[in-house]
Parts: sequence; structure tokens; C-alpha cells
Amino acid sequence: MANETIRLQGIAWNHTRGFVPMVATAQRFSELHPDVEISWQKRSLQAFGDQPIEQLAQQFDLLVIDHPFVGYAAAHPVLLPLDEHLPADFLADQASQSVGASYPSYHYGGHLWALPIDAATPVSAYRGDLLARAGVGVPQTWSDLLALARRGLVALPAIPIDSLMNFYMCCGALGEDPFLSTERVVDPSIGTAALAMLRELVALCDPACLTRNPIQTYELLAAGDHEAYCPFAYGYSNYARPGYAAHLLRFGGLVHTDDGRPLRSTLGGTGLAISRICRHPEAAAAYAAFVAAPACQSGLYLASGGQPGHRSAWTSAAVNAACGDFFADTLATLDAAFLRPRYAGYLHFQDHGGPIIHAYLRDGGDPRAVVSRLDALYRESRPSTQ
Repeated sequence: MANETIRLQGIAWNHTRGFVPMVATAQRFSELHPDVEISWQKRSLQAFGDQPIEQLAQQFDLLVIDHPFVGYAAAHPVLLPLDEHLPADFLADQASQSVGASYPSYHYGGHLWALPIDAATPVSAYRGDLLARAGVGVPQTWSDLLALARRGLVALPAIPIDSLMNFYMCCGALGEDPFLSTERVVDPSIGTAALAMLRELVALCDPACLTRNPIQTYELLAAGDHEAYCPFAYGYSNYARPGYAAHLLRFGGLVHTDDGRPLRSTLGGTGLAISRICRHPEAAAAYAAFVAAPACQSGLYLASGGQPGHRSAWTSAAVNAACGDFFADTLATLDAAFLRPRYAGYLHFQDHGGPIIHAYLRDGGDPRAVVSRLDALYRESRPSTQ
């Protein structure tokens, strides 16, 4: 009797970078393993950040997740601990080839909850032709950036989640990373100064920035004829590849404060996880390892629009040649990126903290009151045992 077909279902996010490589790798894995059939569905980038993954884990075998979810996973039976399903030597390679903190970001509570198949952090992007037409270079300092924004040449994503990530970045540049205390997000003087930095920049840009995510920002830069520079948005190597959009974007690092302190953006990227409802964990783990392996990351995964999480791809001359040196030019920014908290209640803070900052950037108000509200939300989000 023929072997029964193993069917796995996965959920990814709706962009070339997030969905197409999962479909391509699933197709190839099934060609190599004819008894396994993997189908992928997609959800919007907004849903990727907002929809509770614990709900999706009841419906899908494979999930592409964001690392702040792992604290919840460590405390609730929703994901399989991958260290119990994958070979130690494979995981050792994954750890040693991490892009920044991508691999350790999925390790929490003594277990690994996802494989880092995609690495990202906010980086800069620009249209070299438009900067040249305007007679300006790539900004190096915060004052340079503001000068460019006054000329209407700057666009950045400033929806709630991106505004929150940028707030973290500005706090670090001003002298204190957030979440060092269990009682407050950041020193009030640092927090208010960070809010002022962001509001000044956003006020100099088109108000539509407050409604755009990184994808929409890159589409604007790639198709438009005026905005030439984005100072920080989660990087998308797709826009550095010939033929993907109307105009190529170049990507690089972040500006410094005027006194020389570097901005340090907030780590993103995605990991591939396996739900506890999965009836075929061995097949799911084999597929996850196939996707995360260096050969696939630098080959099929990249060629299908993916943004690899394995360091060997980021340092590959062939990979960089295909992507306008996107990886070589942004790797240092990835390696320096700030790692968000991952305790079980953090996502409550993130979901509600972003709109607080977004409202301030849009409407103004008392920045000290904003910081106070963030502190109260933070304390509310923390488990009483932590």
C-alpha cells in the first residue's frame, strides 16, 4: 500500500519577501520528499504584527513568527521546542552563523522556539539619482537628516509599530536603552528627548508617513520622483534587486547624532516555528531545517525573494552582487541592533505602546505624560513574578 501523504499547512506574511520563498521551498521540499505536501497561506503585514499567534497555532502546523512571541511560547503550550527536534550540530551552525541577535532572539526559557530564516532591522534607503538631482549627498548626522527633510526629500514609516521601534532607537542614541528597569521604560529625560527628536523629524515630512509601513515607504521611494531618502525602515533587499521595482534603492547604515553617537535600530526579522498541534513534527522539522540551511538560504530562498537569516548568505559575494550589496552594506547595522524584551506580557506593551507614541507624533501634547503612560503600560504588562 502506498505511503499516506503527509500534509502540512503554514501561515506566512503577504509580501514577496515573506510568502514567495515559503511557497518555493515547500514546492522543492515536496519534490525531494514526495510523501510530504506543504501549503502556505498569507496574512497582511499588519496582521503579522497584530493577530495573536496563539490563535494561529491552533490552525497551522508551521508559523512564521516575530521573536517577541517566544516568551509567551515558553509559558504556554503553543509551539514545539525545536532543540528537541533538530540535530545539535545543525543548531550549533545556526547559532554560530546568526546575523546579529537573530538566533538567540528565538531562544527563551531554555528552549529554541523558531529558526531564524529571515533577518532584518531598520536601515537607511535612498535613490541615488534623486539625491544627485537635488545636489545633496547621503546624510551622515541627525542635522543632515533634518536639513534633507526640510527640503521634502525624506520619507519614513511612522505607523504605530514603527514609531515605537524608532522610539527605542532614539532612546539608545541619547544614552539609555529602554527596559533596563522593571519599573519604567526609560529615564523620563531620555524618553522626552527621544519623543522630541522623532516629532521634529515627522513634522518635516509628509503627514502620510503616519499611515505608511516600511513596504509602502519603499514603494513610494522606488516609484516616485521626489522623496529620495528614508533614514530608518526595516530593510527589504527586494528593492535593491534589478527588475523588482521601477527604480533601484540603495541601502546603508544609520546616521549619527550630532555629537557622534550612532543610532541603533530595533531587531526584526522572522523565524520559522512548529505548532504543538502538528501531527507530523518530524516532517515539519525536516522542512524547517531545509529552509534554514545555508545552501537554501543562499540559493532557492534568496532567489525566490527571501531575505536570509543565515550569515553565510549575508557575506556571500554572489548574493551581494545580485542585491546591490544590500547585505554587505547593512550587516553592521544588523549586528548592532537592539533586541526587544521577550517576556510573556511584552506583546501587550507593544500593541498598546505604539498607538500612544503615534498619537503624540501626530497631535503633539505633553511628552512627559506620554512617557508616564508608557511606564504604566509597561508595569501592567509585566508578570507579577518578574
